[in-house]
Amino acid sequence: MHDSARIAAVLGPTNTGKTHYAIERMLAHRTGVIGLPLRLLAREVYDRIVAVRGPSVVALVTGEERIVPPRAAYWVCTVEAMPEGMGCDFLAIDEIQLCGDLERGHVFTDRLLHARGLHETLFLGADTMRHAISVMVPEAEFIRRERMSTLTYAGSKKISRMPGRAAIVGFSVDNVYAIAELLRRQKGGAAVVMGALSPRTRNAQVEMYQNGDVDYLVATDAIGMGLNLDINHVAFSSLTKFDGRRMRPLAPEELAQIAGRAGRHMSHGSFGVTGEAEEPDQHVIDAITNHTFRPVQKLQWRNARLQFGSVDRLIQTLEMRTDDDLLTRVRESDDLAALKSLAGDAEVCARASDGPSVKLLWDVCRIPDFRGISRGEHAGLLTQIYNFLHQSGRVPDDWIARQVKRIDRSDGDIDTLSKRLAYIRTWTYVAQRKGWVGDESHWREATRAVEDRLSDALHGALTQRFVDRRTSVLLRRLKQKESLVAEVNDKGEVSVEGEYVGRLEGFRFRQDKSGSPDEAKTLRQASEQALAPHFHLRADRFYNAPDTEIDFTEQGGLMWGSDAVGKLVAGADPLKPAAQAFVDDEAGADVAAKVQRRLQHFIDRKIATAFEPMINMQRDETLTGLARGFAFRMIEGFGLLTRAEVAEDVKALDQDARGALRKHGIRFGQFTIFMPLLLKPAPTRLRLVLWSLAKSLQEFPESPPPGLVTVPSVKDAPEGYYTMAGYRAAGERAIRIDMLERLADMLRGENTRAGFEAKADMLSITGMTLEQFAGLMQGLGYAAEKGERVKVKAAQDPRELPEPAPQEAPVETPVETPAQPDETPAEQPAEVPADAPAEMPDDTGLAEDAPEMEVFYTFTWGARAPRNQGRRPQGDKPRAKGKPRGKSDGGKPQNRGPKSVSARPPKPEKKIDPDNPFAAALSGFKTD
Repeated sequence: MHDSARIAAVLGPTNTGKTHYAIERMLAHRTGVIGLPLRLLAREVYDRIVAVRGPSVVALVTGEERIVPPRAAYWVCTVEAMPEGMGCDFLAIDEIQLCGDLERGHVFTDRLLHARGLHETLFLGADTMRHAISVMVPEAEFIRRERMSTLTYAGSKKISRMPGRAAIVGFSVDNVYAIAELLRRQKGGAAVVMGALSPRTRNAQVEMYQNGDVDYLVATDAIGMGLNLDINHVAFSSLTKFDGRRMRPLAPEELAQIAGRAGRHMSHGSFGVTGEAEEPDQHVIDAITNHTFRPVQKLQWRNARLQFGSVDRLIQTLEMRTDDDLLTRVRESDDLAALKSLAGDAEVCARASDGPSVKLLWDVCRIPDFRGISRGEHAGLLTQIYNFLHQSGRVPDDWIARQVKRIDRSDGDIDTLSKRLAYIRTWTYVAQRKGWVGDESHWREATRAVEDRLSDALHGALTQRFVDRRTSVLLRRLKQKESLVAEVNDKGEVSVEGEYVGRLEGFRFRQDKSGSPDEAKTLRQASEQALAPHFHLRADRFYNAPDTEIDFTEQGGLMWGSDAVGKLVAGADPLKPAAQAFVDDEAGADVAAKVQRRLQHFIDRKIATAFEPMINMQRDETLTGLARGFAFRMIEGFGLLTRAEVAEDVKALDQDARGALRKHGIRFGQFTIFMPLLLKPAPTRLRLVLWSLAKSLQEFPESPPPGLVTVPSVKDAPEGYYTMAGYRAAGERAIRIDMLERLADMLRGENTRAGFEAKADMLSITGMTLEQFAGLMQGLGYAAEKGERVKVKAAQDPRELPEPAPQEAPVETPVETPAQPDETPAEQPAEVPADAPAEMPDDTGLAEDAPEMEVFYTFTWGARAPRNQGRRPQGDKPRAKGKPRGKSDGGKPQNRGPKSVSARPPKPEKKIDPDNPFAAALSGFKTD
C-alpha cells in the first residue's frame, strides 16, 4: 500500500448510488476487487461490469461459483471469498455496517481492519458506521451521500388494496409462500426472492417482476442488501424475525435497510405494514424517514492470526479474546462448532497431527452448512470429506458422482427442489476448492449444470404456484389502457393476449372456471373489452349464414352449428312463435337485434316449408262455409285431428266440401283426419315443438324415431302427444296413423262378428309378432281369443309361410292412398257376410306321437268401446232403415245360430302399393 493511498468511507442511506460510485472508481484503476455481502448481489455487479468491459477481464468468485479468465483485472467477490494478498490497485467493501452482524460480522470487521487497495480503498455502508470507522481506521476520509428520493410512511394496507410495484417482506419461508399464494389469487401473482435461491432462480424471478409480468414481489430481508429493483412501496408482514437463536424485533436500522428499497433513483418511495403486523412506533418511523439511527456500538471480531500446531491450539486461537472496547468476540460460529465436533472423532484427531493436516481440517470445517439438516449430519459429511482429502489428496470421483447423481432430479415440489439446490451447493463449494477434486473443471461444470437445472425447475415451480400468468398479463394490459387482442379459434376457445380465458358459445362468453373467484373480475373485464369487435364480426357472419347452418332442437332451442344462439317462445299464433336470442349484454344492442332478426327469419321459413300444404289451405279463399271452418280446425290441430273429436263436423260436410278439402291433401281416415305430407319426420319434429310451446309444457316430448311403424307407448305422455307425433296409442304400443288406416282397410274385409285371424300382410305392415299384434288389436277395441291347434305341415314353398316383420321395421315416408269413393265408417270395421270360415283340413295322415302345436288368435269386434261406450259406431253415412247389420244374401235374414263360417270369395287381386316397403314381402304370401 502506497503512502498516498486513499481510504474513504462512503456512507449514507439506501438509494444514494454508493455501489454505482464504487464500480466507477474501480474501473478507473487498472485492477480492482470489490467484496459484496451476497452471492446474488455479486452476480448482479459482475453482470454490470461485464456489460461495460467484457467477460475476458472480469472474474466472479463466490463460495459456489468461480469464473476467472486468464487476464482477469477486476474481481467481484463475496466478502468471505475475497482473495488475500493480491496487491490490487482498488479495493471496496460494500455494506460495511455488517461488521455488527452476529453471524458474519467478524469477516467484515477483518476486511475493515486489514483489506486495502494499493491506491484506493472504499468502505460503503450506512452512516451508523462513521464512529467505528473513525476509531478503527483514523486515516479514512468520509463522503456523505444523500438519498436521491424521499421515503415516507404509508401506514397499514390490506394485501387486497396493495398498490402496484410493491414488495411485501416476510421473515420465514412459510410466511413468504402464504403471502405469494394470496397475491396469486387476488392480484394475478408475485415473484419470490429469498436468500436461499440460486442466482439463476432469483434472476428469473426478478426479471418476471421487472418486465411487468407480475406487479408484486414477495421477499425475505435478502432484498435489503443492495438488490436494485423498481419498487415503489415496501410492506412489512412482520416486524420480528428469528435470528437463528430467538425471535427478536427488528432494529430501526434493519427496517430502514429493507424499506429503503422503495423508490429508486429519483422516484419517491413509501413503506408500511400489512397483514397482522402492528404499526411501528412513531420514533421508529421518524428514524427511518429521516435516516437517523444509533451508531454501531460493537464490531464482531474473531482472531485472524490462527495457529495450526494442533487442533486444540487452533481452537484456542479462534476463541481468543480482544481488549479493544469497540470489538467483541463473535459468538461461536458454525465453522468453529464443526471443528469442535470433528475434534471429538478419534480418526480425525489421529490424522490431524501436523500443521498442514490441521489447516486442511480447518478448511473443511469452513464448508457452509447449506443443507441445514442438523449439526450432527453436517459434521458426519465433513468427516468423510476430510478423511478422503487427507488419505488420497482429493475426494474420489465415484463417491462425489453418486452424491451429485442423487440430487440431479428436477421433479418434485418447491420444497423438494429447494432442498436439492441446498444440497448441490455443498458439492459446488467443494468443486471450487483448489485441489479437492481430480478433474476440477469437469466437476465445476457438472455441479453448476445440476444447479442450473434445479434453478430452472424451481423457477418454474414458483411461477406455476404463485403466478396466474393469465390474470397478471391481462391486469397489466388493462392498467396500461392498451387495446387487448382476442383470438377465437374454430372450437370457440378465446385467448386474450395469448392467454386462454374461456369459450365463445354462439354470442355468449363462457368464462374459464379453473381460476379462483378473485380473478374472475379481471378475466371478465379483459374478455369483454377484447371480444367487442368479435361479437360484431360474428353477428355479421351469422346473419349471412345459410339456413342449413341453423337448426332447432326438440326442446325449442335454436342452434348455430353446435352453439345455442336462442330459443323459441310462444307467440299469439301457434304457427308464429317468436325467436329469443342468447346474446351477452356486453355484445351490445345492435348485435342482439341482428341475431334475433336472423333467427326469426329462419324459423318463419322453416314453418312455411314444413307446413306448406296447411298454409296453402289457410290462404285458399275458395274454401267457404263448413269447409273453411273445418280447414281452420285442421290448422289448429297442426294438420292432424282425431276423428272422434270432430265426428259431428265430419258428418256435416257434404261431398263437395270434402272434395275441396281433399284437394289440399286432407285424408278422412277411420281413426284420424290428417294430411299425409305432414307425417314426414321434419314436419312432425317441428309440429311437436310448436304444439309444446302452445301448451306451455315445461319439458317438450321428443318425436319418435323416423321410419318406425310402431313404437312403445309411454304412460305419462301429455294428452294429445301421440296424435301430434302422428301415432295412435293402442295397448303397449302406438302405431303410425297412416299405417293404421291401411290396417283398417284390411280389416274391413274381415268378419268382425264371427271372428277372424290375422293375415300375413297385417303382421307385415305393422312389423309385429302375432303376440304384439294381438295387443295392438285389443288396444283398438277388438277382443282377442287365444287358441292352440295342431300345426299344419302342408308341403309349401318356404316363401309362402308368413313371417312377421321386425317389430319396429322402418318404413318410407307415407303418402296418401287414393281417395275412397265413399268415406269409411269411424272407429268401426265394415262387416262381411256371416259365411262360415273354412275349417282347417285334417292331418295329412303323417301320424306323430307328439304333433307340433301352434298358437292362434281369433279377433272379434266389441270387446270394449272406449269412445262410444258400447254404442254402435257411427260412420259418415247412416245405414238404411231395417238393413241387417251384416251384408245380406238376397235380403234374407242371417242365420244367427251356430254354424261353420267359410272364407268369402276371393277379391280381384289388388295392385301392390309402391309406397309400402313391405309390398314385395307381401307378394310372397300370395297363393298361386
